[in-house]
Amino acid sequence: MPISPLLECVVGLLSAGMQGMSMMERGGRRRRNPYDVDVCTRKHMEHVVQSKQGTSGREIHLLANFFRLNSRPNWLVHQYHVEFTPEMYSSKLRYALVNSQTQLLGTSIAFEGSILYSLTKLGKKVEEVFTKTRKGEDVKITFTLTSSFPPSSTSTLHLYNIIFKRILRLMDMQQVGRHYYNPKEPIIVPQHRLMIWSGFATAILSYESCVMLCMDLSHKILRNDTVLDIMYNLYEQTTNEGFHDACTRDLVGQIILTRYNNRTYRVDDIEWDRNPQMLFKKTDGSEISYVDYFMQHYNQSVTDMSQPLLVSRVRRRNPQGGASTEMVLHLLPEFSFLTGLSDKIRSDYNVMRELAQHTRVDPQQRSAVLQRFMDCINSNKDVKEMMNNWGLAFDKGLVNLSSRVLPTERLSQNGHTYSYNPNAAEWSRECRGLRLISAVSLTDWILVFARRCKDGARTLMQFLCRVGPPMGMNISPAIMVEVDDRTEAFLRAFQQHITSSTQMVMCLLPSNRPDKYSAVKRYLCVERPIPSQCVVARTISRPHTVMSIATKIAVQMNCKLGGELWEVEIPLKDLMVIGVDTYHDNSLRGSSIAGFVASLNGRLTRWYSRAILQHPGQELTDGLKVCINAAVKKWSSVNQKLPSRVVLYRDGVGDGQLAMVVNYEIPQLLDCLYALSENFQPRVTVVVVKKSGNARFFAKMNSGLGNPPPGTVIDSLVTRPEWYDFYVISQSVRQGTVSPTHYNVVFDTSFMKPDHMQRLTYKMCHLYYNWPGIIRVPAPCLYAHKLAFLVGQSIHREPSLLLSDRLFYL
Repeated sequence: MPISPLLECVVGLLSAGMQGMSMMERGGRRRRNPYDVDVCTRKHMEHVVQSKQGTSGREIHLLANFFRLNSRPNWLVHQYHVEFTPEMYSSKLRYALVNSQTQLLGTSIAFEGSILYSLTKLGKKVEEVFTKTRKGEDVKITFTLTSSFPPSSTSTLHLYNIIFKRILRLMDMQQVGRHYYNPKEPIIVPQHRLMIWSGFATAILSYESCVMLCMDLSHKILRNDTVLDIMYNLYEQTTNEGFHDACTRDLVGQIILTRYNNRTYRVDDIEWDRNPQMLFKKTDGSEISYVDYFMQHYNQSVTDMSQPLLVSRVRRRNPQGGASTEMVLHLLPEFSFLTGLSDKIRSDYNVMRELAQHTRVDPQQRSAVLQRFMDCINSNKDVKEMMNNWGLAFDKGLVNLSSRVLPTERLSQNGHTYSYNPNAAEWSRECRGLRLISAVSLTDWILVFARRCKDGARTLMQFLCRVGPPMGMNISPAIMVEVDDRTEAFLRAFQQHITSSTQMVMCLLPSNRPDKYSAVKRYLCVERPIPSQCVVARTISRPHTVMSIATKIAVQMNCKLGGELWEVEIPLKDLMVIGVDTYHDNSLRGSSIAGFVASLNGRLTRWYSRAILQHPGQELTDGLKVCINAAVKKWSSVNQKLPSRVVLYRDGVGDGQLAMVVNYEIPQLLDCLYALSENFQPRVTVVVVKKSGNARFFAKMNSGLGNPPPGTVIDSLVTRPEWYDFYVISQSVRQGTVSPTHYNVVFDTSFMKPDHMQRLTYKMCHLYYNWPGIIRVPAPCLYAHKLAFLVGQSIHREPSLLLSDRLFYL
């Protein structure tokens, strides 16, 4: 088969991406780039080279949490590769030796690893300096000039971020993980034994017309109980035999903070046969006990000599280049604090409400805090001196920009078309009493319930039979099966009562115990595949809410049976939309699950869903090929032809992973599509979806600043010049500041206008059937997330293909 124009385009994109990631002159090792600045995709899409801005919608004026960074005219920075002879492995010693050479290098220097930035250009390309350590050891330092670049260069961005980290340290902020916090002014939540550190997430990057700092608020939630306290509590709650298993279940995979150095670690294991009195080897070869080490270095006294040690496996970068190495660190539970929130805390409404008062900051407060912190930076004497030495300065105010609000979409439901309140961004009231597009009658189903939930089961079934008919869904009385409140009893009931004609199984569970829920879902999704619905008895315990809850359950059951709810107008014909998202399974270290969901009809109301279990060392694209192949064949059988356009929304791409998607996943995707048929040459668009960015936007209102309305699109000024990207604010929030979703079109042979791409993306946010409203990401992305989460959290196996044409995971 001859190579297609599309594949030629991909080959060019692949080689261009690889050129952008060329090895450094300083020895061949490539530094990981968390901001993907070397991935330049826009120049390969001719239809957006001149402009990537849309046109439809009304204008709106916004503020953004960005500050311009200005530099002196003719500003030039020089980059050097630094080598030590003999090699110096201590980073502190390396910094001290380099910083002692200010007479040669000047005062404006920044050193990290083996890279030195300076405004001073040395007389020779290779400069050798001889010096001594504090112990009198002779050291030769070799500075090799590798490049010089202006402020707009992508190579300068790394320097800017190093400088800003210094600024944050000068402002008495401490780094925890990737962000900086102020531990001196914690917010204490005493009744829940929690503590909140306030701080900032920052990044300096090159945007459309200038270099800017993006800065947002960040909060680190800490628990006042140490890991040792948690172990004591687990010991009291369990038997001796189950204690180790309980600790492993609750602690392994968690992120902890050691306050003696304010560093975070992942708990990978617990070594029960080690204790603090044992010896370990220091870097100089001498041995010391953990007890003595913590007293000498941190003035911390160990009180429990029998506590086990926590294990964290950390990959350390070689400062001289070369492959990174894995280090095994042992940490003391007594000095370790869990970060984040447990599932128990998250399920406590009162705790979450109180935390939200401190962490959900509205636009007016957020902008004021950011502006106040920037004022402090600009007025700090030490910061001003350092910035002047570098010839840099920040603008005083937040960036202003003009944006657009897309027209409100109209929805259709079984021939009835309606609109909704655009500010509320939901239509539960408008669709009430309307018949669904496609309703599946439920005539043969089973309701399994624990004995103490008997009254609730009868009530629920009665209400389901009442709410179904107005939606067009006739629900007959279920076969009622009463069992003991044991997992084995539920599974035995399934085995005895499920027949070949059974349409659905409903379980009324007395509690939300994850082990019981997982066992039920595993059996009904893998061993005996059939649509299932689990309901916790507490959700139907209030009589005045049973009708509303029963309606939502009936709608969910209809989706799981293959029914359709509502639709929006999709002008594109023969379109297939795909969503991919990933979930990391903590129970299987190194394994992850990818959810794959693809549309099956032109209205984008039916979906094909599969999960991919990705084991360590296995490529995601291996599973994607199988899924795409099956999805296209299923689409063809439904529509009696092949799709002419494929739009893939790729969620779950982490920082620094964009090159992998562009250079590897896309060519594999196209190879798979073209192999299906000799004449199959669909137009393909791949969009990377990112929810975790730090950009925030504030709308100017009469009463101050507020959240922009749903449908707001930002495609200028704060987007990246090398990308075809835009932000969409699709959802409405009642508390705090709305988070925009960033869309990066990394490959596009469909030649859709930017306006059409933006509007299609916004339309897709209306099609999530588990909520009658607009969601933050396109519906197939959230469907894929739900599927991957179910498999990773509960099933741990691939669901049966018999369920693939239904939304069985809602």
